[in-house]
Amino acid sequence: MTKTLYIVRHGQTDLNKRGIVQGRGMNTDLNDEGRKQAGQFFAAYKQVPFDKIYISELKRTQQSIQQFIDQGIPFEKLPGLDELAWGIHEGQPATTENKAAFLQIMRDWLDGKLDCKFEGGESPNEVKARQIEALKVIMSHPEEETVLICMHGRAMRLLLCLLTERPLTEMDTFPHQNLVLYKVTYDGDKYEIVDFNNAEHLKNS
Repeated sequence: MTKTLYIVRHGQTDLNKRGIVQGRGMNTDLNDEGRKQAGQFFAAYKQVPFDKIYISELKRTQQSIQQFIDQGIPFEKLPGLDELAWGIHEGQPATTENKAAFLQIMRDWLDGKLDCKFEGGESPNEVKARQIEALKVIMSHPEEETVLICMHGRAMRLLLCLLTERPLTEMDTFPHQNLVLYKVTYDGDKYEIVDFNNAEHLKNS
C-alpha cells in the first residue's frame, strides 16, 4: 500500500493573531485572514484528486478546507487530530508569568520529560497515544491513496515526529504557520516528508 498525505495546519483565528494559546478546549472560528488563507490553499490544490479528508473535531479545521468538502470529497472527524490541550492556559492573555510557564514546559519537553503537562492539559505522550489511534484509522483504508489532513500546530509537530520515527523531543524541528503544508508519502514501509513547511500558496494574493 502506498499513500500520500497532505497535512496542513488550520487557517488563522483571532486568538492566533493576538498570540493567545487556543489548544483543544478552544473551539474558535477562522478570521478574515484565515478564510483568505483557506481560499489560497484551495486555489493551489483544488486539482489534487483527494480520496478522503480527515480533520480534528474543532471547527477551525473544517472551515479551513470546507471548499474541498463542498466538492463532494468525503470527510471524517478524528479526535486524535485535535490540538494538544493546554489546560488552564487556554484562552488566557499572554502575561510574563504565562510566558515563563510555557518556556519552562518547552524546556521540560526538550529534556525528554514528555509526561509533563499543564493543569487540565495534555502531555506530548498523551497526544501521541491518540494520534496513533487516528493514524490507524487513516492507514486502514488502502483505497484512499491521496488524503488531506487538517489539524493544529503543536499536534502537527508531534504527528510529524511520529511519522518520521523521530523522538518527540525533536518536535520543534518542524516549523509551521497558519495553513502551511507538509506533504508526506508512505511507500508501504516508511513515511517520508517530500514537501517541508510549504507556504508558496500563501504568497498569491
